Amino acid sequence: MKKVVVIGPESTGKSTLSATLAAHFNTTWAPEYARQYLEELGRPYEQEDLLNISYGQMMMEQKAAAKAKDLFICDTDLYVIKVWSEHKYQDCDPRILSAIANQRCDHYLLTYIDLPWEEDPQREYPDPEMRHYFYQVYRDIVMQSGVTWTDIRGGYEQREALAIEAVNRLLAE
Repeated sequence: MKKVVVIGPESTGKSTLSATLAAHFNTTWAPEYARQYLEELGRPYEQEDLLNISYGQMMMEQKAAAKAKDLFICDTDLYVIKVWSEHKYQDCDPRILSAIANQRCDHYLLTYIDLPWEEDPQREYPDPEMRHYFYQVYRDIVMQSGVTWTDIRGGYEQREALAIEAVNRLLAE
């Protein structure tokens, strides 16, 4: 089974693309667990919450994988939690790092910052410079991951076409 992860900065269409790909390929997808967790939290998150989010994300991925046949899509992975932890708290829980070392991905779809920022109470960095900074962080991650990846840019239709083409290539391997 192939696992495709959609990764990138905030407000770059990851959830939309994940749902679209799952529908196109008639498969399952794992939403970003952090969104659900933070909606239910009722207070600003703290560093300790990131470990709970990472466990929840892994559970969402396991559920999606269990229902999939040849492919499943993930709206983010544990690298996102690592990036936020290191940016906000200057370190990352070793248990999260250990889980990252054990996570598997067959292809990354890296979403660029060329979509307009959409305001959301859970999003923290609308500033264009910070969006570019986070894009570069995620780009470094996928480049160093040893996993194939595709840069996803443009409007929603162009992004969808690029992503479908990339997934088709992966499935043909």
